[in-house]
Amino acid sequence: MLDPLLLRAFVTVVETGNFTRAGERLHLTQSTVSQQIIRLEQSLGSRLLDRSQRQVWPTEAGERLLGYARRILRLEEEARLALSPAQAQTALRLGAPEDLAGELLTEALRGFIGERPHLRLEVESGLSNPLLHLYRNGELDMLLVKQWGADRDAHARWKEPLSWVCSARGLLAREPLPLVVFPVGALYRQEMIHALESSGRPWRISYSSTSLASLGAAVSAGLGVSLIPSRCVLPGHRVLGVDDGFMPVEGLELALYARAGLDEDGLALRELLARVGSS
Repeated sequence: MLDPLLLRAFVTVVETGNFTRAGERLHLTQSTVSQQIIRLEQSLGSRLLDRSQRQVWPTEAGERLLGYARRILRLEEEARLALSPAQAQTALRLGAPEDLAGELLTEALRGFIGERPHLRLEVESGLSNPLLHLYRNGELDMLLVKQWGADRDAHARWKEPLSWVCSARGLLAREPLPLVVFPVGALYRQEMIHALESSGRPWRISYSSTSLASLGAAVSAGLGVSLIPSRCVLPGHRVLGVDDGFMPVEGLELALYARAGLDEDGLALRELLARVGSS
């Protein structure tokens, strides 16, 4: 059985990148935090942290554990809240892609949350496939997700325009074409490679990141070409078209899913998300 106390120490060290700062956040000494990590590593038989660098990073095993650790701690917190007679809050769990989970969604939620002080909204952002997996496993109440054709149980669906972009400074005449991409398995990455392979154009990965903001900055800096939601095109980008040798990519949809049996707050949030998605 994984000890939540040890998992909390592990997650805090990863988030702060430092045993001292983790101890400050947990109100523990650095040595205590270090001993907790050692106990966790011994119990799992795996080295979880790379301590050889100035900033502490998770190992490959640590990366695999991190998501589970966060979910276990979140479930523990939910259990405590559910059993606390003094805690009257209810929680709704929402999954959303990064380009929507930022300013666009939070601005729309401002009035909704202000009118419901009893409600706690937990938002999980990330890549589409992992988010859909969480929803199908019952870990999310609602989901906004990108798909090549929404599933039949989608509450609503909208077209999601995409744009090929390079730096506003111009497209560098380099072959193979450098690409700025999300990690393996991401929808945009798959479609970029498929389109280039279909046209017989050579390519290479020059920059990869899970962060949409990071990809946008990399394109602006001239590190390569990318395929992103049209709403995310930046002033530092130039949109590429047929004249540049890039065919339009169509068929991606933004879909809204919601579990059955939502209460009044859940139904209100579902309709709010439907308006956000169609805007």
